[in-house]
Amino acid sequence: MKHLGTGIGWRPEIAAAVEGMPGIDWVEAVAENVCPGHLPESLVRLRERGVTVVPHGVSLGLGGADRPDEGKLADLAAAVEALGSPLVTEHIAFVRAGGALTASPLLEAGHLLPVPRTRDALDVLCENIRIAQDALPVPLAVENIAALISWPGEEMTEGQFLYDLADRTGVRLLIDVANLHTNHVNRGEDPAKALDELPVEAIAYVHVAGGFEREGVWHDSHAHAVPPAVLAILSDLSSRVRPPGVLLERDENFPAPAELARELTAIRETVEKASISVLPEASDLVVTAPVAADALASDPVVPEVSEAPEPTEVPDEAAASAAASPAAERASGDALKASPSTDPARQRLALAQAALLSALVAGTPVPEGFDGTRLLVQARALAGKRADVVAKVAPELPEILAEAYRGAFVAYAHSHPMTGGYRRDALDFAEHLLLGGRLEDPDVRRRVSDWWLERSGPAPLSQHPAARLARATRRVLLRR
Repeated sequence: MKHLGTGIGWRPEIAAAVEGMPGIDWVEAVAENVCPGHLPESLVRLRERGVTVVPHGVSLGLGGADRPDEGKLADLAAAVEALGSPLVTEHIAFVRAGGALTASPLLEAGHLLPVPRTRDALDVLCENIRIAQDALPVPLAVENIAALISWPGEEMTEGQFLYDLADRTGVRLLIDVANLHTNHVNRGEDPAKALDELPVEAIAYVHVAGGFEREGVWHDSHAHAVPPAVLAILSDLSSRVRPPGVLLERDENFPAPAELARELTAIRETVEKASISVLPEASDLVVTAPVAADALASDPVVPEVSEAPEPTEVPDEAAASAAASPAAERASGDALKASPSTDPARQRLALAQAALLSALVAGTPVPEGFDGTRLLVQARALAGKRADVVAKVAPELPEILAEAYRGAFVAYAHSHPMTGGYRRDALDFAEHLLLGGRLEDPDVRRRVSDWWLERSGPAPLSQHPAARLARATRRVLLRR
């Protein structure tokens, strides 16, 4: 695994600052925002300077009941190739539920939601990760997420879950110490115990981020300074193993470049101080735990070794060639297909996840065993996040609606689940306002109507006289 060093999450808002910041060894870019044929010039310049760029996916939903979408995997692979990345990362989370497995409408969370730490969920996650590993051209690392809620009837701790996951699939781990802190505050989980249990030799790199506490709930906002408690967990981790890379995440409310540089210095010093007595990096350690039988059917990530001893026997060249051949890969896939089916586990997981997501975004009853108060907090957070993202995707709407925007959108979100992307969500919200007669000001109604008409079609508006007449007629009808 490549040594990464100290990095920062690349965002368009701070692109210039990142380029001019000293001591940046690498950056991480949201994979869904990378268009392989049209890379941002800032990322191109960073790559030309030798700065590593790692794509970080947020929409694959590896922890969901469905198998990973082939199109999304292809897009992720294309981002890897375009950026020349040594690895790619995603999350241990589900982001959608419903659909064919539950014979119910597909719901989008618009957020990373926790996977139950059960054998069913682990079996499904392991198979999904193997599918992703086969489709991606570089090693995959997956991230532990922050959560406001806990699943009832969990069978493992977070550390045990991550250990078994890495052991069975060979996947690398992206450990977010801010998320360990979040789960400590929100779920009472001990970060030190999680570090005791997880396989530190599987760590690809580490995330560090800030948040805030409100009414006893920690919100992993990525919009605040990194608190001392998070740096303390980073220090604990670094005292156990020197992580190959550490990255500062900041998604909004960006401070001055000098403040970001100070945070990076604090992170770098924390790792250096805690790692004084730690010799190897995570990527240099040898995994000594027994490998489960089903791991033999996957392509585990083998840690790089700087100096390997001379082999006592020279393997047969023909055998080595056969082992690396497409036929051997197909045999590996056949072995996976021959393993026990995960379909029953997928069905059970699908029903559970659909019930939870429906309660969060559609107002259905709280599933048995969940904390109703915490679910309400999570539902409000999801609605607020949708409002914030739609405001970025369609900035004209908050401009037109002014102070009424957020309240109107949150009220809409509580009874209208997101079934597509955020651009579709913005169009549906505008249509909801127009058809429901909720815009009393004629000027506001006209501007929202014009905005919706200009963007609701599948292609740019035609300037043909007949098309312009049709649009004018629709405007008249909508204003009545």
